[in-house]
Amino acid sequence: MRVCKTITIPGNTSLTGLYAEKVGNYPKFFKMDTLSKLGFLATELLLEGEADRFISREDRAVLLFSRSGSVCDDSHFAKSMEDYPSPSLFVYTLPNIVAGEIAIRNNYRGETSAFVLEQYDKERIRHVVEEAFQDRTTRSAIVGWVDVRSDTDWTCEVSLIEK
Repeated sequence: MRVCKTITIPGNTSLTGLYAEKVGNYPKFFKMDTLSKLGFLATELLLEGEADRFISREDRAVLLFSRSGSVCDDSHFAKSMEDYPSPSLFVYTLPNIVAGEIAIRNNYRGETSAFVLEQYDKERIRHVVEEAFQDRTTRSAIVGWVDVRSDTDWTCEVSLIEK
């Protein structure tokens, strides 16, 4: 396995500004929670200029890891329940939604998973990635640590890895 490219989005980045500058053509972005916006934007930057990007493919996995999972949006949803529960927030109360958003946008049909770990664990992540590559179909993977502690405090590093 080799890392082809890595993208990091610092915690002081305006996600809306980055979206407007680099993507700008995916209106669903504005409905996403912070975790999904981060993973989505990092992947957009990671795949920028990739040939035949949106052609359906089964050979690419999406494997994301986090400590906080969807807890940021979970707390927003819990607060909304004081009045009327927000269905638009409820959609994002699962940490695997970001992996699904990336797969849908890019027409991927390979493994799509999100893992919540107690802490960043390089060896455990490496093991999960190696397991994904045991599938003969998987030739590459988007692998990242996308951890949102609040709407303005996060860690985001996403890489493209090839077999």
